[in-house]
Amino acid sequence: MKVIKLDAIDSTNDFLKSLSSQDKLENFTVVTAENQTKGKGQMGAKWESEVGKNLIMSVLVKDFLFDNEKVFNLNIIVSQAVIEVLKSLNIPELTIKWPNDIMSYTKKIGGILIENTLKSDGRIVSVVGLGLNINQTNFDDLPNASSLAVISGQTFDKEILPSLIVEKIKHNINLWLNNSETLWENYFNLIFKKGIPMPFKNKADQNFMGIIQGVSAVGKLQIVLEDDSVSEFDIKEIQMLY
Repeated sequence: MKVIKLDAIDSTNDFLKSLSSQDKLENFTVVTAENQTKGKGQMGAKWESEVGKNLIMSVLVKDFLFDNEKVFNLNIIVSQAVIEVLKSLNIPELTIKWPNDIMSYTKKIGGILIENTLKSDGRIVSVVGLGLNINQTNFDDLPNASSLAVISGQTFDKEILPSLIVEKIKHNINLWLNNSETLWENYFNLIFKKGIPMPFKNKADQNFMGIIQGVSAVGKLQIVLEDDSVSEFDIKEIQMLY
């Protein structure tokens, strides 16, 4: 596994995307940074991280996705890889807040951003960005955020995590080829607040009650509404109020 370590960069995803234009770049190449000045979340949201305290990484994944309608499959694989590594560190009450926030109890401890590029020959090259709060302890301006250190009461060696996560991603890709149904089922079971009546806000700024039922094949959140109908929502079309 090739690892490129940077002190500071605007975005590890952008850096790795520019490198990935070289077709000979090794699959599962990883870029890490101690500081990221323009970190990104879903749909352009900003991701902030205290310098040197957290894991900021991006990994190149090639030769897995071949259908633009199935890009969410990689989200299923990566989010569970992160959860599995965190479980091995005894981090409690882990869930996935749709689509890609990593939660412990009701606090966000990490986020995943996957950016896919369609090549001229039809191949899809993916850059998987991961921000994981490790040893940061000050979240005064982020009341819904926390870290492994705050939750567990101990500090962690973040340098060992990239290789552990990549190995789990590889394992899950191999598992997917033979048993994708199990990974989908596991993802459903890990969804934050699944099956619990919750307040939501839609893109028209209207509040409503609903129950998360699951996720569609293309990654839309399925919610049972008060009239028992089921609606599907894309990223940024809905916000959970918790």
